[in-house]
Amino acid sequence: MDRRNFLKSLAIASAAFTLKMKGGMDVFAQTTPNAQTEGAIDLVAVMGGEPDAMFKKAIDEMGGIGRFVKKGQKVVVKPNIGWDKTPELAANTNPLLVKEIVRQCIAAGAKEVAVFDNTCDEWKKCYASSGIEAAAKSAGAKVLPADDKSYYSDVLLPQGKKLKNMKVHKAILDCDVWINVPILKQHGGANMSISMKNLMGIIWDRRIFHVSNLQQCIADVCTLDKKPILNVVDAYRVLKVNGPRGRSIEDAVISKALFISQDMVAVDTAAVKFFNQIREMSLDDVKYLSHGQELKIGTMDIDKLNVKRIKM
Repeated sequence: MDRRNFLKSLAIASAAFTLKMKGGMDVFAQTTPNAQTEGAIDLVAVMGGEPDAMFKKAIDEMGGIGRFVKKGQKVVVKPNIGWDKTPELAANTNPLLVKEIVRQCIAAGAKEVAVFDNTCDEWKKCYASSGIEAAAKSAGAKVLPADDKSYYSDVLLPQGKKLKNMKVHKAILDCDVWINVPILKQHGGANMSISMKNLMGIIWDRRIFHVSNLQQCIADVCTLDKKPILNVVDAYRVLKVNGPRGRSIEDAVISKALFISQDMVAVDTAAVKFFNQIREMSLDDVKYLSHGQELKIGTMDIDKLNVKRIKM
């Protein structure tokens, strides 16, 4: 099946929404000219399933959760829980995805799993309305607050161009590994909010981002030595306009996709290419990607990676 027919064949559930062909959409193509066919998988793109089922498929292709989480480790799962919004509004990470990631970490023998975010709206309301607190706890995680400066410690960013230091949540600094779980959505300031942008939720004072160069600051924060062991992009529901919080259910579309990689730049590049089929969004509009590549955080050249594409 060629790329055009493959994309046309994808059924998007619960929405009168069709992926538009804009060229350059090779994320779910069957073949990519320079893609490897053997060896370790660098990036997995899944489409057509429920959030938990897509993660199960993706992590199996990556070698299983045991490749990343070892017995006895302290793990942090960091979703986007920034807004006092329910899941259908697509402002926060899907709770079913968070629950499955926590469940698998505990099944792999994690000593403990913690979930938190430095929210924009009042944190208790965000945790409850998003469904993430209940989902995380039901899977065995503890849910941490992030609303006080005392929860954070100073960290240097010697590679940063605009940011040279910041206060990072102690849960990140004290854990053995952490997993970054953003939702894919349009953002009024950064144009897109995905994996790299989600790191703003692990730091205390974000004002400098908005009064300085936001795109560069997003890249700078990703130079943190303790990078996520995995980046899992939730694209089950996508907030196409009025991000990052949205205004109504009409702002979101059900697109049933998920992307996973250890490379933040690569997974965000794939996610932007996917988003470009929902509404126009050039990679050039998301400048923190190229800034991140310049800082050697990851690569935008996903054609040179071993990418696994799965249609459920």
